[in-house]
This record gives sequence, C-alpha cells and structure tokens, in this order.
Amino acid sequence: MKFLVRYAKQHRLGIVVLFLFCIIFLIVFLLYRLPVGAVLYPAFLCGVVGLSLLIYDCNRAYQKHCRLQDILKLSATLIEQPLPAIDSQLDADYQQIIRQLREEQKRLENRKNLQFSDMVDYFTVWAHQIKTPIASMRLSLQNEDSELSRRLSEDLFRIEQYVEMVLCYLRLDSEYTDYVIREQDLDVIIKQAVRKFSGQFIRKKIRLKYEPVNASVVTDEKWLQFVLEQVLSNALKYTPDGGTVCIDMERPHTLCIRDTGIGIAPEDLPRIFEKGYTGYNGRNDKKATGLGLYLCRRICKNLGHGITANSSFDSGTVIRIHLEQKRLELE
Repeated sequence: MKFLVRYAKQHRLGIVVLFLFCIIFLIVFLLYRLPVGAVLYPAFLCGVVGLSLLIYDCNRAYQKHCRLQDILKLSATLIEQPLPAIDSQLDADYQQIIRQLREEQKRLENRKNLQFSDMVDYFTVWAHQIKTPIASMRLSLQNEDSELSRRLSEDLFRIEQYVEMVLCYLRLDSEYTDYVIREQDLDVIIKQAVRKFSGQFIRKKIRLKYEPVNASVVTDEKWLQFVLEQVLSNALKYTPDGGTVCIDMERPHTLCIRDTGIGIAPEDLPRIFEKGYTGYNGRNDKKATGLGLYLCRRICKNLGHGITANSSFDSGTVIRIHLEQKRLELE
C-alpha cells in the first residue's frame, strides 16, 4: 500500500495530464455539439489505454522496488550483484553515485585493514620482545628471598598478565586463530591457573577451597585457562587478607569461582562485561582497565561457553562459567 501511495505521488503529474487531456477532448467535442457517444467513446479509449500503460509501468516499478529491497538486506561488502536495469537518466546518476561510494568504501576498508595489520604486527613483536627482560628480571629475583623480592615478583607477574592480555586482545580480532577444541580435563586447567597465583594466596593469607571436580569439557585449554586466570586475578585483587576463594562445580557443567571480597555494586553488575567499564571498584582502584572481564566474555563466546556474575556490595562475588552452553566439534 505504501508503494502505491509513493508511486502515485511520484507520477501525479502524468496522471493529472491524462485526465486533463480527457477533459479537453470532452470540452472540445461538446463545443462542436457532437453526439454524446462520439464524446464518451474516445475519452473511454484514452482512459483505458492510459490506465493500461500506468498499470504496466507500476508493475515494472514494483519489480524494481522488490529487487532493491532484496539488495538492501545484504551488507555493504556483499552487494556485488548488479543493480536493476537503468530506465532513466536519474537511475544512471544514482547507480554511478553508488558505484563511486562502493569504490571509496573498498579503498577505506583496505587502508584500515593495512593499518590494523601493521598495528597488530608491531604490538605482537613488542609483546614477545618484552618477555625477554621480564624473564631476566625473574631469574635475578629468584636468587633473593626477601619481602622486597617477593613483592617485586608479584609486580612482575602482573606485568606478565598485562602482556598476555595484550596478545589475547590482538588475537581476538585477528582472522587467524589458534583454537584447538578437544575434550580436556577441567581439573588440569584449574590447577594450572591456581598454581600461577600461589604466591598471592600465601602472601595475602587467602584460603583456597577447592576439591577436584572430576569433569571434562570440550574447549580450548589455553584460552579457558586465560579466562580462569582473569577471574582468579580479580578475586584476589578485591578479596581482603584472610578471605576465601572457592572453586567448585554446579551441575550441569557450571564452574563457579566464589570469593569473600568487597563485591560489586548493584548498578555496576549489568555492565561489568562491557569493554572499558571499570565501575565503582575500578574507579577506587585507579589501575583497573575494564578489559579483563570483557575479554573473558569474548573468549567464552568464541568457545561456545557462557559467563555470568552474581554479587552484592560487601558480600563477595560469584562468577559462573557455563561450559555446556553450546556444543562444539572435536578436533
């Protein structure tokens, strides 16, 4: 119905001219006092012919409209099929504009991809190069056993985490991924993640409550371990000395990491997985990046898992990783 209204508005001049010609015929024939039949018959023929042509043109316009609507459903990168046939100079002008815009878009996209590729290459090289001085400093600190050396080792560990976060962030948007999806022993992944934070558990006297979950999961070991490390890092960061971190399994296949930390404000809870969102705790900490949980959500989505959070202020946080949200193919 909208099409017919728009078509009538677009061709209103031709419709008005058709009826105007019929009226002119009627007036002229009447002025010459011709029989009524001789007046109405040619007017009727003109109306039928004009209406037939109008219906034919309306049908062609509707077919073109449907064709353009089908093209409209495609993304800009997929619009490679030819546009409808050119019926007027106006159509030719519009299609020329579309072709120029498409070529400009391709040029901008190629330039953007090249710039992004250069940036990824630079930061990838930087991340790998910085691991050398980090390893050297760690070896130097291993020869000492003092409170200062232990604190420096923890700071060095956080630097390593940030480097891994940079590499993870770059790889997420890369067209090449290194996911190796297969059945994994979940306890092995958990123990590897916990072992990295053993020093912080000891220094802050935080109790770890963990019993083997005796479960397997179809996932990528390295990427799931990164998610667990980010969650444990947050739990240790916001849990005061003497607190507790609990790792257990909820059925069916939901891994839970609970802490007795400061919790998350209710107004922040719906947004903690957003990119760059730090919330009340992050603003107080002054060092939060708002990328850790964002990366966790992106990785879980890529792995076919889910991640959710429950918390209230001053009562701890529960992070749940839903390991059977979507079936994945074994490699």
